[in-house]
Amino acid sequence: MDPLFSLAKRLGDALLDTELTVTTAESCTGGGIAYCLTDVPGSSQWFQQAWVTYSNTAKQALVHVPTDLLAQYGAVSEPVVSAMAEGALAEANAGLAIAVSGVAGPSGGSDDKPIGTVWFAWAWHNGETDSEVCHFDGDRRAVREQTIEHALSFALQRLSP
Repeated sequence: MDPLFSLAKRLGDALLDTELTVTTAESCTGGGIAYCLTDVPGSSQWFQQAWVTYSNTAKQALVHVPTDLLAQYGAVSEPVVSAMAEGALAEANAGLAIAVSGVAGPSGGSDDKPIGTVWFAWAWHNGETDSEVCHFDGDRRAVREQTIEHALSFALQRLSP
């Protein structure tokens, strides 16, 4: 069984057990998290909707990321990814929103945000938002796959007793 499918299935089971639904706001993964989640049969019971907010304009228009956050911190930052998650949570009226924004490569990196830098946020129905940054190795595909795996793994870990 594909490891990402298995992880998505376990997360779906945990969402069912906790009676929560999930939504995503994705930049560098281009909808990959939502794809993995909806690949699971029965995901309509716990998956709400997804946004691919690849551009700053999409981040602002779809999940209400404030312009000043983007200007001050850039798209690949904790404040922006947290705002993405919180905006998606509110729009979808879900129990959990997963958001990612990063530099998958092969270009676009900088000294401050090298290729492989990805910010994550998980906004929860109780008002909490978890966030963290990871630095992944590999080509564009590898960075994106590692991002999907980490996004799902963290959510599963938080939901598991």
